[in-house]
Amino acid sequence: MEANFLQHDIVVVGGGMVGAAAALGLAQQGLSVAMIEAFAPKPYDDSQPIDIRVSAISVASEQLLESVGALDSLLAKRCVAYQGLETWELEGFITQFHAKQINASHLGHIVENRLVQLALWEQIECTENITLYCPETIHKIQRFDKGIVLELGQGLQLQTKLLVGADGANSQVRQWAGIGLTGWDYAQSAMLINIETEDEQQDVTWQQFTPKGPRSLLPLPGRHASLVWYDDAARIAQLQGLSHKALAEQVRANFPSRLNPKFKVLAKGSFPLTRRHALRYCENNVVILGDAAHTINPLAGQGVNLGFKDVAALVDTIKQAIEQEEAWWQESILKRYQTKRYRDNQLMMSTMDLFYASFSNDLLPLKLLRNGALKLANVDSPLKQQVLKYAMGLK
Repeated sequence: MEANFLQHDIVVVGGGMVGAAAALGLAQQGLSVAMIEAFAPKPYDDSQPIDIRVSAISVASEQLLESVGALDSLLAKRCVAYQGLETWELEGFITQFHAKQINASHLGHIVENRLVQLALWEQIECTENITLYCPETIHKIQRFDKGIVLELGQGLQLQTKLLVGADGANSQVRQWAGIGLTGWDYAQSAMLINIETEDEQQDVTWQQFTPKGPRSLLPLPGRHASLVWYDDAARIAQLQGLSHKALAEQVRANFPSRLNPKFKVLAKGSFPLTRRHALRYCENNVVILGDAAHTINPLAGQGVNLGFKDVAALVDTIKQAIEQEEAWWQESILKRYQTKRYRDNQLMMSTMDLFYASFSNDLLPLKLLRNGALKLANVDSPLKQQVLKYAMGLK
């Protein structure tokens, strides 16, 4: 029966941004990699409307994309290099970060999630030791003495030494492996609104805190921007039901005055805010990363950047194990990856929760304290430079 199995050193479940990057990075170690995904990204065309789901890709994430050969393709598509990041609550109490403060060319790029995925897939298609199974689903997973066997929906059977779960927040791999979660819902939702504005292309992303949640702007290519509106779930549901014209009026009434009121809503979408963290990232022959391992409050836009950090750590762990002729698929090795990433992810998640809780409190003494802290944080200092480098993923 074993002879009928299709053999792969590693099977990656999930072909999104994180899964595709993992497949490429692991294949670079000379391993035979399979990637399973239900839906392929649509081909790119300049005339397509800008997707509602975008990410602020940090410099560290750009370095990972470059290392797997996908960055040039991504930058050839539409994206925006952003130079500044600003946050405030009360006028006059603002923290401003800018690339020039650390002699950098930019802080990162705002880019559509689909285009990041597509750039990675383009590289996968020309990588000989990656086999793509798409469209495909997993019907059954089971262990055997030499690893794991997956039965796919169309009847194929794959045998592998290592199963990588990069299949999102509702990870089938994580659930099959019996890896539990901690977490909670924030009782809030976020609304994404793509607009066309009279402003020329912008290069600063900004965020104002309110007791109901932040109001944010991310620059998009040309005269476009992505607005992010955080609020309680009922309010976001009400906004989601409005026409584009009526929604624009609500934005003008609730967003800070620095938003040029001459804009048009092009698209909208919303999602609930949740925090989830896996109790562990690995088992024998199984490892999880990205949203399968952790989902974070999107307050600082660090979700996919944390996932890419997971990829870099996993690839580095397996590379070192191969060089030392160790059994790179075993739990003792995979725990090295977990050690590299668990505390860092936990720290980022807890920091975002602290910001969330602090700025959701409208008590006057606390408001004055936090705004004083924002103003103090705007003073150029070595600490501010370190914070900026951390935001870029370089620390």
